[in-house]
Amino acid sequence: MKLKLIVGLALVAPFFYSCNNDKSEPKAEIVETETKVETEFDFNVEQFADIKILRYQIPGWENLTLKEQKLVYYLGQAGLAGRDITWDQNYRHNLTIRNAFENVYTTYTGDKSSADWEAFETYLKRVWFSNGIHHHYSNDKMKPEFSKDYLVGLLKQTNTTLEGEALEVLFNDKDSKKVNQAKDVDNVLLSAVNFYGPNVTMAEVEAFYKTKKSPDPEKPLSFGLNSKLVKENGKIVEQVYKSGGLYGSAIDNIIPWLEKAQGVAENKAQGDAIALLIKYYQTGDLQTWDDYNVAWTAATEGNIDYINSFIEVYNDPLGYTGSYETIVQIKDFDMSEKMSVLSENAQWFEDNSPLMEDHKKKNVVGVSYKVVNVAAEAGDASPSTPIGVNLPNANWIRAAVGSKSVSLGNIIHAYNNAGSTGRLKEFANDAEEIELEEKYGQVADKLHTALHEVIGHASGQLNPDVGETKETLKTYASTLEEGRADLVGLYYLYNPKLQELGLVDDWKSVGKAAYDGYIRNGLMTQLIRLNIGDEVEEAHMRNRQWVSAWVFEKGQEANVIEKVTRDGKTYFNITDYDKLHDLFGQLLRETQRIKSEGDFAAVQALVETYGVKVDQEIHAEVLKRNAQFKSAPYSGFVNPMLVPEMDDNGEITKINVVQPESFPKQMLDYSEKYNFLPEVN
Repeated sequence: MKLKLIVGLALVAPFFYSCNNDKSEPKAEIVETETKVETEFDFNVEQFADIKILRYQIPGWENLTLKEQKLVYYLGQAGLAGRDITWDQNYRHNLTIRNAFENVYTTYTGDKSSADWEAFETYLKRVWFSNGIHHHYSNDKMKPEFSKDYLVGLLKQTNTTLEGEALEVLFNDKDSKKVNQAKDVDNVLLSAVNFYGPNVTMAEVEAFYKTKKSPDPEKPLSFGLNSKLVKENGKIVEQVYKSGGLYGSAIDNIIPWLEKAQGVAENKAQGDAIALLIKYYQTGDLQTWDDYNVAWTAATEGNIDYINSFIEVYNDPLGYTGSYETIVQIKDFDMSEKMSVLSENAQWFEDNSPLMEDHKKKNVVGVSYKVVNVAAEAGDASPSTPIGVNLPNANWIRAAVGSKSVSLGNIIHAYNNAGSTGRLKEFANDAEEIELEEKYGQVADKLHTALHEVIGHASGQLNPDVGETKETLKTYASTLEEGRADLVGLYYLYNPKLQELGLVDDWKSVGKAAYDGYIRNGLMTQLIRLNIGDEVEEAHMRNRQWVSAWVFEKGQEANVIEKVTRDGKTYFNITDYDKLHDLFGQLLRETQRIKSEGDFAAVQALVETYGVKVDQEIHAEVLKRNAQFKSAPYSGFVNPMLVPEMDDNGEITKINVVQPESFPKQMLDYSEKYNFLPEVN
């Protein structure tokens, strides 16, 4: 699972999980207050549409040995080699469209001062940012603000070919949603994501996977994680991602870099895990994938770690197929030591949770937590990146072996130092709320990330004979899991145990700041990402709304959260933090029950009642109040370039960290160097 973060709003509990990347998702907000840490490093690159591009540093790079730097470099190159897989997974015409647009962008010699050219350039940047023509967060197809005639003219002037459906889809209503999670529709047919072939239906997908049986029912394989379902002669056929299979041309460029990485592994456990990942790419075998995850989870020693492969299933409307992503990480020793206390006390948190006794784990095992600094990202983790990661995702591996949880420290640092906005003062109810946020908001955010990842995703267990969550809860599985982990974090953020463990100096103030921010965002400020009339569809937005709306409704009789109207503006004021804490506990208990029992009717009622519909009056008001702010609601990153120096024998003697010239330059460089897939699959 991965936790993603959207900058520019009020604090919310993090997530777009890969736990993830919300990619995040990931995708949670962090507070940008008027207090900004002074630094000579310029974190800002550029802003366009609803996007702000940032850059990040790699603290401690110079302290790594050359062997460790090589490991990071090789893993980073392996990740970039598979970059185009993400583009094709997101939509079948993405690579064709990208290649055409990039050719126009680099060869057009006509008027570049016109509004049409500016619109073309902005649209291309949006496509780069989203790894395709659908918005990275809302999943809506992005509409060009230039005409078809103008584009056709550009194509002719640059001798660029873009025709047929790939051209028409830019301007018509076809494939309007990358992922369609609406109720009572065929979510597969109505999703543009390229995990299923044309005319494959949801019923056919579900029927196909019902025939799949794991050799060991206690260790269910992740069927569908690395494959595409297509229809051949009326029969559903699985195309597996592997060397010699689907995406084989890209995978065959990933493998050699992983082999180089294995050769400079820090220890045997790390090297053995990489070897299994290579074998998985070579064979596509899901048992090898589980073997790799067990080995990777157990390989906790060393300064370098990574995620790589087909992991998060948020882009699949049915939650089977994983999007390609990679993150390469360097351990932050000081912060990891400070936060390891959560891992060491994981059993205490489980024992003292409000869950039903049958749903608690009797032995929480192997929850490792580190703060890391990102050194490279690609695929679904870039440019929009998670801020926290918890893997592996398989429930049985979490229960039997454990998991790894990390917080991406330098990414969070970049967000916190990239500027400030006045949104907090606009949407907070009073001076006390603002003061709490400014003083404790960042601490609360870091702890929520840690609690969500380390305790939340490791907490709870399924009842005997209950199937995997993606099978029982179907299209609601992701939002339920993210909300459940959010609730674990919320429940313990307002608890003296955090102060007892030395993690905070004033647990009540930290908890209050966290509660204020979560409710403010869940009921109001996240709505700036929707258009008037839209319903909430993205899993993380849904979970923040259904959590907030449920506790608001259940606390109305006691006026736990007060809806305030002042000078024509709406605010939500928490009047009783103790009672709100109890309500979060009640909802946590219920969400775990739903997951443990596989109660589809209950999760559908919860999400559809509280997480989908939008109060249109409040939405219109929020958009009007937000119009004064120029800071974009979404942020992402260019990646530092790792540039090796060679001796006369071609051996690497040093690796330098170089910031890219610009966002377009990095995107064009990537397309030139890592273009390993044919345009049409």
